[in-house]
Amino acid sequence: MPKKKQPILNRDLNWLYFNGRVLQEAADKRNPLLERLKFLGIFSNNRDEFFRVRVATLNRLLKMERMEYDMSVNPKRTLKEIGELVQKQEREFMQVYESIVKDLAIHEIYIVNETQLTQEQGQIVKKYFQEQVRVCLFPMMISSLRDISSLRDKSIYLAVTLGRKDKVLKDDYALIEVPTKTVSRFLILPPEGDKHFIILLDDIIRYCLSDIFSIFGYDNYSAYTVKITRDAEIDIDTDVSKSFLEVMTESIKQRKRGIPVRFVYDKSIPADLLKIITKQLNITKDDPIRGGGRYHNFKDFMGFPNLGHSELEYQPLVPLTHRDLPPNRSILSSIRRKDIMLHYPYQSFQYIIDLLREASIDPKVRSIKMTIYRAARNSGVINALINAARNGKYVTVFMELQARFDEEANIFWTEKLREEGVKVIHSIPGFKVHSKLILIRRKENNKNFYFSFIGTGNFNEDTAKVYADVSLLTADQDICADVVNAFHLVEENYRPYKFKKLIVSPFNMRNFFLNMLTHEIKNAAAGQEAWAIIKLNSLVDETMVKKLYKASQAGVKIKLIIRGICTLVPGLPGISDNIEAISIVDRFLEHARVIVFCNGGDNKYYITSADWMVRNFDNRIEVASPVEDPNLQKMLRGMLDIQLSDNVKARIISHSRMNEYRTNGGPEIRSQTKIYEFLKDQI
Repeated sequence: MPKKKQPILNRDLNWLYFNGRVLQEAADKRNPLLERLKFLGIFSNNRDEFFRVRVATLNRLLKMERMEYDMSVNPKRTLKEIGELVQKQEREFMQVYESIVKDLAIHEIYIVNETQLTQEQGQIVKKYFQEQVRVCLFPMMISSLRDISSLRDKSIYLAVTLGRKDKVLKDDYALIEVPTKTVSRFLILPPEGDKHFIILLDDIIRYCLSDIFSIFGYDNYSAYTVKITRDAEIDIDTDVSKSFLEVMTESIKQRKRGIPVRFVYDKSIPADLLKIITKQLNITKDDPIRGGGRYHNFKDFMGFPNLGHSELEYQPLVPLTHRDLPPNRSILSSIRRKDIMLHYPYQSFQYIIDLLREASIDPKVRSIKMTIYRAARNSGVINALINAARNGKYVTVFMELQARFDEEANIFWTEKLREEGVKVIHSIPGFKVHSKLILIRRKENNKNFYFSFIGTGNFNEDTAKVYADVSLLTADQDICADVVNAFHLVEENYRPYKFKKLIVSPFNMRNFFLNMLTHEIKNAAAGQEAWAIIKLNSLVDETMVKKLYKASQAGVKIKLIIRGICTLVPGLPGISDNIEAISIVDRFLEHARVIVFCNGGDNKYYITSADWMVRNFDNRIEVASPVEDPNLQKMLRGMLDIQLSDNVKARIISHSRMNEYRTNGGPEIRSQTKIYEFLKDQI
C-alpha cells in the first residue's frame, strides 16, 4: 500500500487565516462596539507587520540568484496567493468598518469628514489646525522627490492636487505626511444635544488645505491617502571591531530605509495623479501596489475615544488576588513553602514587581538575574532592578537586542541600566534569548538558596493586561540549579550545560518532545491510554508535525489549541483522524504554552516560552519547565478543559472548515470568562 502524503500547510497563508480570526472579532456583534473597532486596529497592525517581515522575506527569496531555500515553499506562487487573500480580507475589512460606523451612529456617535462639517464645526477645526496641526506639517512637492526613499514607513501621506478653478496656474502636486506621531488621529468636536462627533486628522488637513497652499495662488484642492510599507528585516553587520550594541544601532537606522514591499493608495485617486506619483517614486507595475479605502493605518483606531458610553467597551477586569500571596507577607517566604503559579491577566502582574522590590531590599538577597525580551514603556520591572542595584545587589540582565520592533527600546533600557551599575549582557547575531527567567540568590546560613521564576510571557506589565500567560514561582533547588546553568549558558558564550529538570533549546527541546510523543505511541501500541494536550501560539516545525501525524496513526488522541499558525491538518482519514485542533481568539491574546502528556496515567505537565517552530528549537535559548505540584497540575488541566470546551470563541482549524466557529450545543462556554470564574473560585 502506498504511503499517504502527510500535508504541511503554507505557514504564511496560515498566518493570514489567523489574522482573519481577528477580523472575525471585529465583525462579531457579540463584542462591544468600540472593542470591534479596536480589533480592526489590531488586524491592520498585524497585516502591516506581516508585510514588513514575511512578505519581505519572500521577496528576498524571489530575488536570490541561487535558490537555496526549501523548495516546498515557492515564493512566487505564495506571493500571488497572499495577494489574493489580502484583497479578499480587505473587502471584508471595509464592509466591517462601514457596518461599525453605522452602528456607532445608532448610538449617536458620528465619524464625520471634511465635507460634513457645519459652519461652527468648521471654525473649531480651523482653530485646532492653526494651533495644533500646522506646525507639524512639512509638505513636499512631488516634482522635487528623488524616489520612494523620501517616504517613511508606518506613516500615511496625503497626495494633494493643487489647482486653479480659472486654470491660470498649471496643476501641481504635493505630499503631506499626516503627523499621527505628534497629534492625535481623532478630534472630538463639541456635542449637539446627545449627538457626538469625531473627525480624523486626515480630514482636518483636507479641510484646511487652503491655509497651506493658497499663498501660492491655488484655490482648488483634492487629497488622497497613500502609504508605503518597508522591509523590516535587519541585515546585521559582522564587523568584529564593533560591539553588538553598535551593530544593532546602525542596523535599526538601515531598517528605516528598507526596500518597499507594498504601496497602498486610496482607490478613488485620479489615474493621472497615481501615474505621476508612481513615476516620480520609481514604482513599477512589478511592485506590489493595491488600491484601498479612504483611510489607512487603522492601528490608530485601537485608541479610538470613548465618549462616555461605558457599555461600548469591555467592562474592566479586576485582577484576582492569589490565595498563596496575601498582602503584607514576604513573597519569597511564600514561594519557599510551595510552588506558586500566576495567570495573567486574570491575576495581577504586580506580584512580580513586588517580588523584585522585596528582593531589592532584603538584606540577605545577594543577586538578581533576569532575561528581558520586551519591557513596558514605563517599566516597573526596570525600576525595581535599578533599585536593587542601588541597594548593593549584584544585578545581571540579559537584554535581547534582537526583539523585533523593540530593538530601539531595548537599546534605551540597556543604557539606562548600565548607568545604574547593572551588568547587561547581549546575544550574538542570529541567536536570540527568548526564555523568561528570574533568578534570586539569597545567602542563608552561609549557603546560597535560590528562587526562580519561569514564564511563558514577557516581563511587561502593559502586555500582561491583555496577554494570557502563565508563570511558575519555585524554590525547588533542582530547578533553580538548572536556571543557574541557563544564565551561565548566556554569560559564557553559549557553552552547553547539563540540566536535571528544565528542557532547554537549542540543545534538547525538540528531541525531548519527540521522545515524549514516542512514549505515547508505544503506550498506544500496548493498548494503554495515550493522549496529549498541546497549547501553543504556533505549530510549524515540520519534524514535530510529522511526529504528531505518526502519533495519531498509532492511536494517540491529540488535542491542539493553537492560536496562530498551524501547518498541521487535523482530521484527515488515515493521517490525522485522532487530532482535533481549535484556535481561540477573544478579548485577551492567548499566549501561554502548556503541554500535557498522558504518560501511562502519570501525567506530565510543562509550561514553556517556546512555540513549536524551527527558530524556537534551533535558534533561540528557550526553556520548558515541568509543573510537578499536583494542585498546580489540577489547575492547569481545569483551565485546558475549559478551553477545549469553548463553543463561543473557539474556531475550528481544518483544511475544509478553516475559521468556522465551533458550536456543539448546550450552554455557551466562553473560555476566557469561565477561566476568570474558575480562578476566582480558587481564592
